Amino acid sequence: MNMIVIYSTLSAITAIIATLFFMRKVSYAKILNDVNNSNAKIKVLESEIDQLLNNRHKKLKAQEEDFLSDLKRRKKELESNFESDTKELKRKYNNLQKDLDRKLKERQKEANLMQEAKVQILRQKEEQDRILEQCKLERENLIDALSNYTALTREEGKKLLLNHLEEDLAKQKASMIRRYEAEAKAEAKGKANYIIAQATTRFAGEFASERLINMVNLPNDEIKGRIIGKEGRNIRSFETLTGVNIIIDDTPNAIILSSFNLYRRAIATKTLEMLVEDGRIQPGKIEEIYEKVKNQFEEQILSEGDSIVADLGLGFMHDELKKLVGRLRYRASFGQNALGHSLEVSRIAGVIASELGGDYTLARRAGLLHDIGKALTDELGGSHVDLGVEVCERYNEHPVVINAIKAHHGHEESLSVECSAVCTADVLSAARPGARHEVLENYINRVQDLEKIAMEKFGVRQAYAVYAGRELRVIVRADLLNDYETSVLAREIANDIKAKLQYPGEIKVNVIRELRAVQMA
Repeated sequence: MNMIVIYSTLSAITAIIATLFFMRKVSYAKILNDVNNSNAKIKVLESEIDQLLNNRHKKLKAQEEDFLSDLKRRKKELESNFESDTKELKRKYNNLQKDLDRKLKERQKEANLMQEAKVQILRQKEEQDRILEQCKLERENLIDALSNYTALTREEGKKLLLNHLEEDLAKQKASMIRRYEAEAKAEAKGKANYIIAQATTRFAGEFASERLINMVNLPNDEIKGRIIGKEGRNIRSFETLTGVNIIIDDTPNAIILSSFNLYRRAIATKTLEMLVEDGRIQPGKIEEIYEKVKNQFEEQILSEGDSIVADLGLGFMHDELKKLVGRLRYRASFGQNALGHSLEVSRIAGVIASELGGDYTLARRAGLLHDIGKALTDELGGSHVDLGVEVCERYNEHPVVINAIKAHHGHEESLSVECSAVCTADVLSAARPGARHEVLENYINRVQDLEKIAMEKFGVRQAYAVYAGRELRVIVRADLLNDYETSVLAREIANDIKAKLQYPGEIKVNVIRELRAVQMA
Protein backbone atom coordinates (compact mmCIF):
# COMPACT_ATOMS: atom_id res chain seq x y z
CA MET A 1 0.00 0.00 0.00
CA ASN A 2 2.79 2.31 0.84
CA MET A 3 4.52 1.40 -2.37
CA ILE A 4 1.54 2.34 -4.35
CA VAL A 5 1.36 5.67 -2.60
CA ILE A 6 5.03 6.29 -3.15
CA TYR A 7 4.81 5.23 -6.71
CA SER A 8 1.84 7.53 -7.28
CA THR A 9 3.64 10.35 -5.60
CA LEU A 10 6.75 9.84 -7.70
CA SER A 11 4.65 9.63 -10.84
CA ALA A 12 2.95 12.86 -9.93
CA ILE A 13 6.23 14.55 -9.17
CA THR A 14 7.71 13.26 -12.41
CA ALA A 15 4.72 14.55 -14.34
CA ILE A 16 5.00 17.93 -12.65
CA ILE A 17 8.72 18.09 -13.38
CA ALA A 18 8.15 17.10 -17.00
CA THR A 19 5.42 19.65 -17.31
CA LEU A 20 7.62 22.36 -15.81
CA PHE A 21 10.47 21.43 -18.11
CA PHE A 22 8.22 21.49 -21.13
CA MET A 23 6.77 24.82 -20.16
CA ARG A 24 10.22 26.24 -19.54
CA LYS A 25 11.37 25.04 -22.93
CA VAL A 26 8.34 26.52 -24.65
CA SER A 27 8.77 29.81 -22.76
CA TYR A 28 12.46 29.95 -23.63
CA ALA A 29 11.70 29.37 -27.31
CA LYS A 30 9.12 32.16 -27.23
CA ILE A 31 11.49 34.51 -25.47
CA LEU A 32 14.22 33.64 -27.94
CA ASN A 33 11.82 34.35 -30.80
CA ASP A 34 10.86 37.70 -29.27
CA VAL A 35 14.50 38.57 -28.83
CA ASN A 36 15.18 37.76 -32.46
CA ASN A 37 12.20 39.86 -33.54
CA SER A 38 13.38 42.74 -31.35
CA ASN A 39 16.86 42.52 -32.81
CA ALA A 40 15.43 42.62 -36.31
CA LYS A 41 13.33 45.65 -35.44
CA ILE A 42 16.34 47.30 -33.83
CA LYS A 43 18.33 46.71 -37.00
CA VAL A 44 15.51 48.20 -39.08
CA LEU A 45 15.30 51.21 -36.76
CA GLU A 46 19.06 51.61 -36.84
CA SER A 47 18.91 51.54 -40.63
CA GLU A 48 16.14 54.16 -40.67
CA ILE A 49 18.03 56.28 -38.14
CA ASP A 50 21.16 56.06 -40.27
CA GLN A 51 19.12 57.06 -43.33
CA LEU A 52 17.55 60.00 -41.47
CA LEU A 53 20.93 61.09 -40.18
CA ASN A 54 22.36 60.93 -43.68
CA ASN A 55 19.45 62.92 -45.09
CA ARG A 56 19.70 65.47 -42.28
CA HIS A 57 23.42 65.76 -42.83
CA LYS A 58 22.93 66.32 -46.57
CA LYS A 59 20.19 68.90 -45.89
CA LEU A 60 22.32 70.74 -43.35
CA LYS A 61 25.23 70.69 -45.73
CA ALA A 62 23.05 72.11 -48.52
CA GLN A 63 21.71 74.82 -46.17
CA GLU A 64 25.24 75.59 -45.08
CA GLU A 65 26.29 75.99 -48.70
CA ASP A 66 23.26 78.21 -49.43
CA PHE A 67 23.95 80.30 -46.33
CA LEU A 68 27.59 80.73 -47.28
CA SER A 69 26.59 81.64 -50.84
CA ASP A 70 24.02 84.18 -49.61
CA LEU A 71 26.53 85.53 -47.11
CA LYS A 72 29.10 86.02 -49.86
CA ARG A 73 26.47 87.72 -52.08
CA ARG A 74 25.36 90.09 -49.33
CA LYS A 75 28.99 90.79 -48.48
CA LYS A 76 29.61 91.78 -52.10
CA GLU A 77 26.46 93.96 -52.11
CA LEU A 78 27.46 95.69 -48.88
CA GLU A 79 30.97 96.25 -50.18
CA SER A 80 29.55 97.63 -53.43
CA ASN A 81 27.07 99.92 -51.59
CA PHE A 82 29.79 101.04 -49.24
CA GLU A 83 32.03 101.93 -52.14
CA SER A 84 29.24 103.84 -53.95
CA ASP A 85 28.20 105.65 -50.75
CA THR A 86 31.80 106.50 -50.07
CA LYS A 87 32.18 107.91 -53.58
CA GLU A 88 28.93 109.93 -53.22
CA LEU A 89 30.03 111.32 -49.88
CA LYS A 90 33.40 112.24 -51.31
CA ARG A 91 31.68 113.95 -54.25
CA LYS A 92 29.34 115.90 -51.95
CA TYR A 93 32.24 116.81 -49.70
CA ASN A 94 34.20 118.08 -52.67
CA ASN A 95 31.18 120.09 -53.90
CA LEU A 96 30.63 121.57 -50.45
CA GLN A 97 34.28 122.43 -50.20
CA LYS A 98 34.15 124.12 -53.60
CA ASP A 99 30.97 126.05 -52.65
CA LEU A 100 32.55 127.09 -49.38
CA ASP A 101 35.68 128.28 -51.13
CA ARG A 102 33.61 130.16 -53.70
CA LYS A 103 31.45 131.82 -51.03
CA LEU A 104 34.52 132.76 -49.02
CA LYS A 105 35.99 134.37 -52.11
CA GLU A 106 32.71 136.21 -52.75
CA ARG A 107 32.53 137.40 -49.15
CA GLN A 108 36.11 138.57 -49.33
CA LYS A 109 35.38 140.33 -52.59
CA GLU A 110 32.27 141.98 -51.10
CA ALA A 111 34.23 143.03 -48.05
CA ASN A 112 36.85 144.60 -50.29
CA LEU A 113 34.17 146.36 -52.32
CA MET A 114 32.48 147.63 -49.16
CA GLN A 115 35.77 148.92 -47.87
CA GLU A 116 36.42 150.67 -51.16
CA ALA A 117 32.86 152.07 -51.14
CA LYS A 118 33.32 153.29 -47.59
CA VAL A 119 36.50 155.05 -48.54
CA GLN A 120 34.78 156.51 -51.59
CA ILE A 121 31.86 157.74 -49.48
CA LEU A 122 34.21 159.40 -47.03
CA ARG A 123 35.98 161.11 -49.90
CA GLN A 124 32.64 162.22 -51.39
CA LYS A 125 31.51 163.54 -48.00
CA GLU A 126 34.69 165.54 -47.64
CA GLU A 127 34.19 166.87 -51.16
CA GLN A 128 30.55 167.76 -50.41
CA ASP A 129 31.54 169.55 -47.22
CA ARG A 130 34.12 171.51 -49.17
CA ILE A 131 31.57 172.38 -51.89
CA LEU A 132 29.00 173.40 -49.27
CA GLU A 133 31.45 175.72 -47.62
CA GLN A 134 32.31 177.18 -50.98
CA CYS A 135 28.58 177.60 -51.82
CA LYS A 136 27.98 179.35 -48.53
CA LEU A 137 30.75 181.78 -49.24
CA GLU A 138 29.50 182.41 -52.77
CA ARG A 139 25.93 182.79 -51.47
CA GLU A 140 27.05 185.38 -48.93
CA ASN A 141 28.94 187.20 -51.63
CA LEU A 142 25.90 187.11 -53.98
CA ILE A 143 23.58 188.36 -51.25
CA ASP A 144 25.90 191.21 -50.46
CA ALA A 145 26.20 192.04 -54.17
CA LEU A 146 22.40 191.93 -54.66
CA SER A 147 21.84 194.08 -51.60
CA ASN A 148 24.25 196.66 -52.94
CA TYR A 149 22.77 196.49 -56.46
CA THR A 150 18.99 196.49 -55.61
CA ALA A 151 19.11 198.56 -52.49
CA LEU A 152 17.10 195.80 -50.70
CA THR A 153 17.95 194.28 -47.38
CA ARG A 154 18.27 190.55 -46.92
CA GLU A 155 14.86 190.29 -45.24
CA GLU A 156 13.18 192.27 -48.00
CA GLY A 157 14.73 190.08 -50.68
CA LYS A 158 13.69 186.94 -48.83
CA LYS A 159 10.13 188.22 -48.57
CA LEU A 160 10.05 189.04 -52.29
CA LEU A 161 11.28 185.55 -53.21
CA LEU A 162 8.72 183.93 -50.91
CA ASN A 163 5.91 185.88 -52.56
CA HIS A 164 6.99 184.73 -56.03
CA LEU A 165 7.32 181.15 -54.75
CA GLU A 166 3.85 181.28 -53.19
CA GLU A 167 2.32 182.41 -56.50
CA ASP A 168 4.07 179.60 -58.40
CA LEU A 169 2.94 177.02 -55.84
CA ALA A 170 -0.67 178.24 -56.06
CA LYS A 171 -0.62 177.77 -59.83
CA GLN A 172 0.90 174.31 -59.50
CA LYS A 173 -1.67 173.39 -56.82
CA ALA A 174 -4.59 174.42 -59.05
CA SER A 175 -3.14 172.43 -61.95
CA MET A 176 -2.64 169.36 -59.76
CA ILE A 177 -6.16 169.65 -58.35
CA ARG A 178 -7.66 169.72 -61.85
CA ARG A 179 -5.54 166.76 -62.92
CA TYR A 180 -6.41 164.71 -59.82
CA GLU A 181 -10.09 165.56 -60.20
CA ALA A 182 -10.05 164.30 -63.79
CA GLU A 183 -8.21 161.13 -62.74
CA ALA A 184 -10.62 160.57 -59.83
CA LYS A 185 -13.65 160.98 -62.09
CA ALA A 186 -12.23 158.56 -64.66
CA GLU A 187 -11.33 156.04 -61.96
CA ALA A 188 -14.71 156.41 -60.25
CA LYS A 189 -16.53 155.88 -63.54
CA GLY A 190 -14.48 152.78 -64.31
CA LYS A 191 -15.05 151.40 -60.81
CA ALA A 192 -18.78 152.12 -61.02
CA ASN A 193 -19.03 150.39 -64.41
CA TYR A 194 -17.13 147.40 -63.02
CA ILE A 195 -19.40 147.12 -59.97
CA ILE A 196 -22.55 147.42 -62.09
CA ALA A 197 -21.21 144.81 -64.52
CA GLN A 198 -20.41 142.49 -61.62
CA ALA A 199 -23.88 142.94 -60.15
CA THR A 200 -25.79 142.43 -63.40
CA THR A 201 -23.77 139.46 -64.67
CA ARG A 202 -24.14 137.57 -61.38
CA PHE A 203 -27.95 137.63 -61.52
CA ALA A 204 -30.38 136.01 -63.95
CA GLY A 205 -34.07 136.94 -63.66
CA GLU A 206 -36.80 134.32 -63.60
CA PHE A 207 -39.97 136.39 -64.12
CA ALA A 208 -41.60 137.02 -67.48
CA SER A 209 -43.68 140.07 -68.29
CA GLU A 210 -47.17 140.00 -66.80
CA ARG A 211 -50.33 139.95 -68.91
CA LEU A 212 -53.82 141.23 -68.16
CA ILE A 213 -55.62 137.95 -68.88
CA ASN A 214 -55.55 134.34 -67.73
CA MET A 215 -56.88 131.40 -69.73
CA VAL A 216 -58.66 128.43 -68.13
CA ASN A 217 -58.78 125.21 -70.14
CA LEU A 218 -62.09 123.30 -70.15
CA PRO A 219 -62.66 119.59 -70.79
CA ASN A 220 -65.38 120.46 -73.33
CA ASP A 221 -67.50 123.38 -74.52
CA GLU A 222 -70.58 122.18 -72.61
CA ILE A 223 -68.99 123.53 -69.42
CA LYS A 224 -69.33 127.07 -70.80
CA GLY A 225 -73.12 126.86 -70.58
CA ARG A 226 -72.96 125.62 -67.00
CA ILE A 227 -70.57 128.45 -66.10
CA ILE A 228 -73.00 131.00 -67.55
CA GLY A 229 -75.91 129.36 -65.73
CA LYS A 230 -79.62 129.93 -66.04
CA GLU A 231 -80.24 133.52 -67.13
CA GLY A 232 -76.54 134.18 -66.50
CA ARG A 233 -76.78 133.98 -62.73
CA ASN A 234 -73.64 131.83 -62.30
CA ILE A 235 -71.36 134.10 -64.31
CA ARG A 236 -72.93 137.19 -62.73
CA SER A 237 -72.38 135.75 -59.24
CA PHE A 238 -68.78 134.81 -60.11
CA GLU A 239 -67.91 138.24 -61.50
CA THR A 240 -69.54 140.06 -58.59
CA LEU A 241 -67.76 137.91 -56.02
CA THR A 242 -64.27 137.90 -57.57
CA GLY A 243 -64.21 141.29 -59.32
CA VAL A 244 -62.90 139.63 -62.49
CA ASN A 245 -64.48 139.67 -65.94
CA ILE A 246 -65.16 136.36 -67.72
CA ILE A 247 -64.77 136.46 -71.50
CA ILE A 248 -66.47 133.61 -73.33
CA ASP A 249 -65.81 133.57 -77.07
CA ASP A 250 -65.44 131.02 -79.85
CA THR A 251 -62.12 129.70 -78.54
CA PRO A 252 -62.66 125.94 -78.16
CA ASN A 253 -62.35 124.45 -74.68
CA ALA A 254 -61.13 127.69 -73.09
CA ILE A 255 -62.40 130.69 -71.10
CA ILE A 256 -60.53 133.97 -70.58
CA LEU A 257 -60.42 135.84 -67.25
CA SER A 258 -59.55 139.54 -67.48
CA SER A 259 -58.56 141.95 -64.71
CA PHE A 260 -55.79 144.48 -64.06
CA ASN A 261 -55.49 143.13 -60.48
CA LEU A 262 -53.20 140.08 -60.60
CA TYR A 263 -54.16 138.90 -57.12
CA ARG A 264 -57.89 138.89 -57.79
CA ARG A 265 -57.32 137.32 -61.20
CA ALA A 266 -55.19 134.53 -59.70
CA ILE A 267 -57.84 133.74 -57.07
CA ALA A 268 -60.58 133.78 -59.72
CA THR A 269 -58.56 131.47 -62.00
CA LYS A 270 -58.00 128.93 -59.23
CA THR A 271 -61.67 129.16 -58.18
CA LEU A 272 -62.90 128.54 -61.72
CA GLU A 273 -60.51 125.60 -62.17
CA MET A 274 -61.80 123.99 -58.96
CA LEU A 275 -65.42 124.61 -60.00
CA VAL A 276 -64.80 122.96 -63.37
CA GLU A 277 -63.11 120.02 -61.66
CA ASP A 278 -65.95 119.68 -59.13
CA GLY A 279 -68.69 120.02 -61.74
CA ARG A 280 -71.26 121.60 -59.38
CA ILE A 281 -71.42 125.19 -60.60
CA GLN A 282 -74.00 127.29 -58.75
CA PRO A 283 -73.92 130.54 -56.75
CA GLY A 284 -73.66 128.81 -53.36
CA LYS A 285 -70.83 126.52 -54.51
CA ILE A 286 -69.05 129.45 -56.18
CA GLU A 287 -69.04 131.40 -52.92
CA GLU A 288 -67.89 128.36 -50.93
CA ILE A 289 -64.96 127.54 -53.22
CA TYR A 290 -64.03 131.23 -53.54
CA GLU A 291 -63.68 131.58 -49.76
CA LYS A 292 -61.68 128.37 -49.61
CA VAL A 293 -59.31 129.50 -52.37
CA LYS A 294 -58.97 132.94 -50.81
CA ASN A 295 -57.87 131.41 -47.49
CA GLN A 296 -55.45 129.13 -49.33
CA PHE A 297 -53.91 132.13 -51.08
CA GLU A 298 -53.47 133.96 -47.78
CA GLU A 299 -51.58 130.96 -46.41
CA GLN A 300 -49.66 130.60 -49.66
CA ILE A 301 -48.43 134.20 -49.76
CA LEU A 302 -47.21 133.92 -46.14
CA SER A 303 -45.40 130.68 -46.96
CA GLU A 304 -43.88 132.18 -50.10
CA GLY A 305 -42.78 135.31 -48.24
CA ASP A 306 -41.20 133.16 -45.54
CA SER A 307 -39.35 131.10 -48.17
CA ILE A 308 -38.06 134.23 -49.93
CA VAL A 309 -36.79 135.75 -46.68
CA ALA A 310 -35.07 132.45 -45.80
CA ASP A 311 -33.53 132.07 -49.26
CA LEU A 312 -32.10 135.59 -49.12
CA GLY A 313 -30.76 134.99 -45.60
CA LEU A 314 -32.41 138.09 -44.10
CA GLY A 315 -33.02 136.72 -40.62
CA PHE A 316 -36.14 137.65 -38.65
CA MET A 317 -38.96 139.54 -40.36
CA HIS A 318 -42.50 140.17 -39.12
CA ASP A 319 -45.17 137.85 -40.55
CA GLU A 320 -47.21 140.78 -41.88
CA LEU A 321 -44.22 141.98 -43.88
CA LYS A 322 -43.71 138.43 -45.19
CA LYS A 323 -47.34 138.40 -46.34
CA LEU A 324 -46.82 141.67 -48.18
CA VAL A 325 -43.67 140.25 -49.81
CA GLY A 326 -45.70 137.25 -50.98
CA ARG A 327 -48.44 139.54 -52.34
CA LEU A 328 -45.91 141.37 -54.49
CA ARG A 329 -46.06 138.37 -56.84
CA TYR A 330 -49.54 139.59 -57.80
CA ARG A 331 -48.54 143.19 -58.51
CA ALA A 332 -46.96 144.52 -61.70
CA SER A 333 -45.67 147.84 -62.99
CA PHE A 334 -45.38 148.38 -66.73
CA GLY A 335 -45.65 144.62 -67.17
CA GLN A 336 -42.77 143.91 -64.75
CA ASN A 337 -43.70 141.64 -61.85
CA ALA A 338 -43.22 143.51 -58.56
CA LEU A 339 -41.83 140.48 -56.71
CA GLY A 340 -39.44 139.70 -59.55
CA HIS A 341 -38.34 143.34 -59.57
CA SER A 342 -37.83 143.34 -55.78
CA LEU A 343 -35.77 140.13 -55.93
CA GLU A 344 -33.63 141.58 -58.72
CA VAL A 345 -33.06 144.77 -56.73
CA SER A 346 -32.29 142.75 -53.58
CA ARG A 347 -29.65 140.58 -55.21
CA ILE A 348 -28.06 143.35 -57.30
CA ALA A 349 -27.99 145.74 -54.31
CA GLY A 350 -26.28 143.06 -52.20
CA VAL A 351 -23.53 142.65 -54.78
CA ILE A 352 -23.03 146.41 -55.19
CA ALA A 353 -22.96 147.01 -51.42
CA SER A 354 -20.43 144.22 -50.86
CA GLU A 355 -18.19 145.62 -53.61
CA LEU A 356 -18.33 149.04 -51.91
CA GLY A 357 -17.64 147.66 -48.43
CA GLY A 358 -21.23 147.96 -47.19
CA ASP A 359 -23.49 145.51 -45.35
CA TYR A 360 -24.43 142.78 -47.84
CA THR A 361 -27.42 141.41 -45.88
CA LEU A 362 -28.85 144.84 -44.99
CA ALA A 363 -28.65 145.93 -48.64
CA ARG A 364 -30.55 142.80 -49.71
CA ARG A 365 -33.19 143.43 -47.03
CA ALA A 366 -33.66 147.05 -48.14
CA GLY A 367 -33.81 145.94 -51.79
CA LEU A 368 -36.53 143.39 -51.06
CA LEU A 369 -38.66 145.88 -49.09
CA HIS A 370 -38.08 149.04 -51.14
CA ASP A 371 -41.38 148.58 -53.08
CA ILE A 372 -43.33 146.85 -50.28
CA GLY A 373 -45.95 149.63 -50.41
CA LYS A 374 -47.09 148.40 -53.85
CA ALA A 375 -48.73 145.43 -52.12
CA LEU A 376 -51.08 147.91 -50.35
CA THR A 377 -51.91 150.44 -53.07
CA ASP A 378 -54.96 148.52 -54.35
CA GLU A 379 -56.62 148.40 -50.91
CA LEU A 380 -55.49 151.70 -49.36
CA GLY A 381 -54.58 153.94 -52.30
CA GLY A 382 -51.93 156.62 -52.25
CA SER A 383 -48.21 156.58 -52.94
CA HIS A 384 -46.50 153.24 -52.48
CA VAL A 385 -43.54 155.11 -50.96
CA ASP A 386 -45.64 156.57 -48.13
CA LEU A 387 -47.41 153.24 -47.56
CA GLY A 388 -44.09 151.36 -47.51
CA VAL A 389 -42.56 153.79 -45.01
CA GLU A 390 -45.62 153.56 -42.77
CA VAL A 391 -45.74 149.75 -42.67
CA CYS A 392 -41.97 149.38 -42.15
CA GLU A 393 -41.96 151.91 -39.31
CA ARG A 394 -44.91 150.07 -37.75
CA TYR A 395 -42.89 146.83 -37.64
CA ASN A 396 -39.61 148.50 -36.54
CA GLU A 397 -37.57 147.93 -39.68
CA HIS A 398 -33.97 149.18 -39.88
CA PRO A 399 -33.55 152.93 -40.63
CA VAL A 400 -31.54 152.04 -43.75
CA VAL A 401 -34.57 150.15 -45.11
CA ILE A 402 -36.84 153.15 -44.51
CA ASN A 403 -34.27 155.49 -46.06
CA ALA A 404 -34.09 153.23 -49.14
CA ILE A 405 -37.89 153.29 -49.53
CA LYS A 406 -37.88 157.09 -49.47
CA ALA A 407 -34.70 157.62 -51.49
CA HIS A 408 -35.37 155.33 -54.45
CA HIS A 409 -37.98 157.85 -55.71
CA GLY A 410 -36.08 160.95 -54.58
CA HIS A 411 -38.20 161.71 -51.49
CA GLU A 412 -35.07 161.77 -49.35
CA GLU A 413 -31.31 161.84 -49.83
CA SER A 414 -29.45 158.54 -49.63
CA LEU A 415 -27.68 158.33 -46.27
CA SER A 416 -25.68 155.09 -46.60
CA VAL A 417 -23.85 152.83 -49.02
CA GLU A 418 -26.63 150.25 -48.76
CA CYS A 419 -29.30 152.80 -49.64
CA SER A 420 -27.32 154.04 -52.65
CA ALA A 421 -26.86 150.43 -53.77
CA VAL A 422 -30.65 149.90 -53.61
CA CYS A 423 -31.34 153.05 -55.66
CA THR A 424 -28.82 151.98 -58.30
CA ALA A 425 -30.18 148.43 -58.42
CA ASP A 426 -33.75 149.77 -58.74
CA VAL A 427 -32.79 151.81 -61.81
CA LEU A 428 -30.90 148.85 -63.33
CA SER A 429 -33.81 146.47 -62.83
CA ALA A 430 -36.46 148.87 -64.13
CA ALA A 431 -34.56 150.33 -67.07
CA ARG A 432 -32.91 147.19 -68.49
CA PRO A 433 -34.20 146.16 -71.95
CA GLY A 434 -37.28 143.96 -71.77
CA ALA A 435 -38.02 144.57 -68.09
CA ARG A 436 -40.93 146.93 -68.69
CA HIS A 437 -42.93 147.72 -71.80
CA GLU A 438 -45.85 149.79 -72.98
CA VAL A 439 -47.57 150.21 -76.28
CA LEU A 440 -44.95 151.96 -78.39
CA GLU A 441 -47.21 154.77 -79.57
CA ASN A 442 -48.42 155.57 -76.04
CA TYR A 443 -44.88 155.57 -74.77
CA ILE A 444 -43.62 157.93 -77.48
CA ASN A 445 -46.56 160.30 -77.00
CA ARG A 446 -46.10 160.40 -73.24
CA VAL A 447 -42.38 161.13 -73.52
CA GLN A 448 -43.00 163.86 -76.11
CA ASP A 449 -45.68 165.43 -73.91
CA LEU A 450 -43.31 165.47 -70.94
CA GLU A 451 -40.58 167.23 -72.89
CA LYS A 452 -43.10 169.64 -74.46
CA ILE A 453 -44.42 170.76 -71.06
CA ALA A 454 -40.88 171.54 -69.90
CA MET A 455 -39.81 173.33 -73.10
CA GLU A 456 -42.79 175.73 -72.86
CA LYS A 457 -41.39 177.25 -69.66
CA PHE A 458 -39.32 180.45 -69.64
CA GLY A 459 -35.57 179.98 -69.35
CA VAL A 460 -35.52 176.29 -70.33
CA ARG A 461 -32.70 175.41 -72.71
CA GLN A 462 -33.18 171.63 -73.07
CA ALA A 463 -35.43 168.89 -71.67
CA TYR A 464 -34.95 165.11 -71.75
CA ALA A 465 -37.27 162.33 -70.60
CA VAL A 466 -35.12 159.42 -69.33
CA TYR A 467 -35.58 156.04 -67.61
CA ALA A 468 -38.61 155.11 -69.71
CA GLY A 469 -40.31 158.42 -68.87
CA ARG A 470 -39.90 158.06 -65.11
CA GLU A 471 -37.60 161.08 -64.85
CA LEU A 472 -37.63 164.46 -66.63
CA ARG A 473 -34.33 166.30 -66.75
CA VAL A 474 -34.64 170.03 -67.49
CA ILE A 475 -31.58 172.20 -68.18
CA VAL A 476 -32.14 175.94 -67.69
CA ARG A 477 -30.11 179.03 -68.62
CA ALA A 478 -28.16 180.27 -65.62
CA ASP A 479 -28.21 183.86 -66.92
CA LEU A 480 -32.04 183.97 -66.95
CA LEU A 481 -32.95 182.08 -63.75
CA ASN A 482 -31.47 182.09 -60.27
CA ASP A 483 -31.48 179.21 -57.74
CA TYR A 484 -34.79 180.25 -56.17
CA GLU A 485 -36.53 180.55 -59.55
CA THR A 486 -35.14 177.12 -60.49
CA SER A 487 -36.91 175.49 -57.51
CA VAL A 488 -40.15 177.30 -58.42
CA LEU A 489 -39.82 176.09 -62.03
CA ALA A 490 -39.48 172.45 -60.89
CA ARG A 491 -42.72 172.76 -58.88
CA GLU A 492 -44.55 174.39 -61.82
CA ILE A 493 -43.49 171.65 -64.24
CA ALA A 494 -44.54 168.93 -61.76
CA ASN A 495 -47.96 170.57 -61.29
CA ASP A 496 -48.47 170.86 -65.07
CA ILE A 497 -47.61 167.16 -65.53
CA LYS A 498 -50.13 166.19 -62.86
CA ALA A 499 -52.81 168.36 -64.46
CA LYS A 500 -52.24 167.50 -68.14
CA LEU A 501 -50.97 163.89 -68.24
CA GLN A 502 -52.12 160.51 -67.01
CA TYR A 503 -49.33 158.14 -66.00
CA PRO A 504 -48.69 155.21 -63.62
CA GLY A 505 -46.42 155.66 -60.62
CA GLU A 506 -44.39 158.83 -60.18
CA ILE A 507 -42.28 161.06 -62.44
CA LYS A 508 -39.21 162.78 -61.01
CA VAL A 509 -38.65 166.34 -62.28
CA ASN A 510 -34.95 167.23 -62.09
CA VAL A 511 -34.14 170.87 -62.99
CA ILE A 512 -30.44 171.57 -63.52
CA ARG A 513 -28.90 175.06 -63.42
CA GLU A 514 -25.20 175.15 -64.22
CA LEU A 515 -22.90 178.17 -64.34
CA ARG A 516 -19.47 177.78 -65.91
CA ALA A 517 -16.66 180.35 -65.80
CA VAL A 518 -13.93 179.73 -68.37
CA GLN A 519 -10.70 181.70 -68.76
CA MET A 520 -7.70 181.02 -70.95
CA ALA A 521 -4.16 181.27 -69.58
